Amino acid sequence: MDAELIALATQLGLYLTANGNMIATAESCTGGGIAYTLTEISGSSRWFDRGFVTYSNLSKVQMLAVKPATLEKYGAVSAEVALEMVRGALAHSTADCAVAVTGIAGPDGGSVEKPIGTVFIAWCYKNEAATVIRKSFIGNRHQIRTQTVKTALEWLLL
Repeated sequence: MDAELIALATQLGLYLTANGNMIATAESCTGGGIAYTLTEISGSSRWFDRGFVTYSNLSKVQMLAVKPATLEKYGAVSAEVALEMVRGALAHSTADCAVAVTGIAGPDGGSVEKPIGTVFIAWCYKNEAATVIRKSFIGNRHQIRTQTVKTALEWLLL
């Protein structure tokens, strides 16, 4: 495991613990990479509630209540879906905050509008407005997924 990711996860765990918060993850393109990184930290059960790996569109609908109409209109890789994913993670968990990621890690699946490396990261605390960012990562599949995990953890610490 990348030492920088472990350091970020440790820092996030300390922050969540200090504030008495729990986190949930909703992941598509990272396939559970954020949850894996967080649970590498001993004692993470004190601040990590659960992770949703929703790779298919159907799983996003069933597990996170993403609207089929949103998927149809904007596509799975979109700000709108990332926002519904993060809200769904909060609604279907006991967490106080959540992060959601959806993107195109490649090497297939890119388009002109959404090239390989396009990732949307959303985060939200209960009873607050959700935030989403669009990132354009460069590299192979592993590098894009790792950059997504790193960026998600960094934004949670802001």
